[in-house]
Formats: sequence, structure tokens, C-alpha cells
Amino acid sequence: MLEAKLKTQLKGYLERLTQPVEIVASVDDNDKSREMLELLHEIVSLSPLVTLDPQRDDTQAKPSFALRRPGRAPHVRFAGLPMGHEFTSLVLALLQAGGHPSKAAPAVLEQIRGLEGEFNFETFVSLTCQSCPDVVQALNLMAVVNPNIRHTMIDGALFQDEVERRQIMAVPSVFLNGQPFGQPDAGIDMTFDFGTLIAHAARPEEQTGTKGAVDEEGEQVGASERTHAEERKWQHGRR
Repeated sequence: MLEAKLKTQLKGYLERLTQPVEIVASVDDNDKSREMLELLHEIVSLSPLVTLDPQRDDTQAKPSFALRRPGRAPHVRFAGLPMGHEFTSLVLALLQAGGHPSKAAPAVLEQIRGLEGEFNFETFVSLTCQSCPDVVQALNLMAVVNPNIRHTMIDGALFQDEVERRQIMAVPSVFLNGQPFGQPDAGIDMTFDFGTLIAHAARPEEQTGTKGAVDEEGEQVGASERTHAEERKWQHGRR
């Protein structure tokens, strides 16, 4: 599934892992599950620190997979195949789950660790959406840093029933604890820094409908050649 050049590149990044990472895959007999397992087996073959645990009897969406450290609950999940623009989101999540430090500023990481309560984020994406990975990567980072936070990337093309049920008209669309997340009618020119996003997440009673994207600048890596920058902006508006 992965081209030789990309596999070589990915192998180099996985050498930065300092802790074991378990990939817990929720699969069935669907073709997309088989494609996902093919991808995951290729990733596992590139690092002795990455292992795969396929499960068929769990209640998670299928196909999907979660990343966790041994003995811990998973906090980052990908529902669908994170290819295209989302491949970098997967690479970064593997690195962070495996102990590679984030480039986010220490003050930002402390803010994330300080969030209290339970936060279950879901981000609906399209694999051709150029702004979706920035949202996914920001929320994945928060889920890795704070055990009270969970995040699932959902490929809307594979989960059309959920898209229709939630009346999603644009991507990325973010939900927090089952409700649309963000500030309504902010417009495409309204931006927030990462600290404001964290503060906003700390006030769930204020959440109402939103569609948003995070814009990011930084060094490039992986299939879509993006990576975390030390500063992010949360941009609200339909894409």
C-alpha cells in the first residue's frame, strides 16, 4: 500500500520512538477493514516498538484503530484510513504516543494538562481536505497530553450514516461530547490562538454549532509534508 520511498521515510521517523506503541484495530470482513489492516501491518513491520492487536468483537466503529501505550487506555483513534492529507496526522500521532516530544511550547502543554473534565472530541474529515489535518493534529496532541481528552478522526466518506445523522455540510466539523464545538457564526476571518482554543474547550457549556479549521506553519514531514508548529491558529468558518 505504501510506496517504497514513503516506507523508507516512515521507518526513519519511527526510529525516533522511545516507548512502545500498541495499535488496537477494530475490524470486520469489509474490504476497507482489509485495506486498513494491510496499512497497519506495513507500519508494524517498520519498527520493533509498534505492535498490532486486531479485534473483531469490540463495539468500536469499523474499520478504525486506536493508539495506546501498553497498559493504558487509548486516547487517539482513526475511524477510516488516514491516507492522503491525513497520513501526516497518523505519523505525528505515532511519534507522540511513542514518547517523541511535541514542538508545542511548554506553556501550551501545561495549559492542556490543566484542563479538567471529560472531553471526547470527534473530527469529521475528507481525505482531500487540506485544512482538516491541522485540526486533527491539534486535537490529537491534546489527547496525548491530557488523559481526560479523547479524539477520533472520522472519514466522512466511510461513515455516511453519521454524516447524515449529524447533518454535516462541510469539513472539518468538530464535535465535543456529541455536540458541535466552537463559536457560532464566527466567519472565516475569525482566528484564535492555541491558548484560546484550550480556554474554549474548558467552557463546554458555551459550545454551539461550528465548522472550523486550524492553520499551521512549520517544518514539513510525511506524505502531506506537514508537521506540528510551535504556534497554531484556530480558524472558524465553513470550508
